Amino acid sequence: MKNIVILISGRGSNMQAIVDAGIPDARVAAVIANRPDAAGLAWAAERGIATAALDHKAYASREAFDAALAEAIDAHAPDLVVLAGFMRILTEGFTRRYEGRMLNIHPSLLPAFPGLHTHERALEMGCKLAGCTVHFVTAELDHGPIVAQGAVSVLDGDTPDSLAARVLKLEHQLYPEAVRRFAAGEIAVVDGKVASGAGAAASLLSPVPSSKA
Repeated sequence: MKNIVILISGRGSNMQAIVDAGIPDARVAAVIANRPDAAGLAWAAERGIATAALDHKAYASREAFDAALAEAIDAHAPDLVVLAGFMRILTEGFTRRYEGRMLNIHPSLLPAFPGLHTHERALEMGCKLAGCTVHFVTAELDHGPIVAQGAVSVLDGDTPDSLAARVLKLEHQLYPEAVRRFAAGEIAVVDGKVASGAGAAASLLSPVPSSKA
């Protein structure tokens, strides 16, 4: 049984998708937020999951917050740390502590559009595809070995909000599957890349294009 600790900053819709997936051989041991008012904390607590809130504003430095966060995470002996809308830039020391066992999902087809405002940037560039990427976290922001990607067609008349909504639905499918593969021991990093192997099909998700995709 793999212990999973999920980090959130808001409602944690990806956290909810992972919990609701009922992943075999995996247990969400705790949900931790950097904002005490994060709505996802109440959702998790109602389902009997341990929760904690560490307000990053209460710490004198990024390093001090990350040290406290690591202590809270390690109390649950995690096999995997999952960032689910956790809106903090993590220090190099923190990322190295969980190297190879911390996942993030980013709302673009990395390496395109790291950082913020991904959907606006995709539309400005005239992209025909948009999507999301699950990757291992490294010290470099929105980089690290790619585990899985999902893509949707960019439609005529799309706005950042309409595109974001379709990509988010994709995230809710892709992220639990990536966590399942990790828990099942199906993911291996070789020479800085995730080897596809038998999980190649699970690494890609591309629904049939439609106005409702």
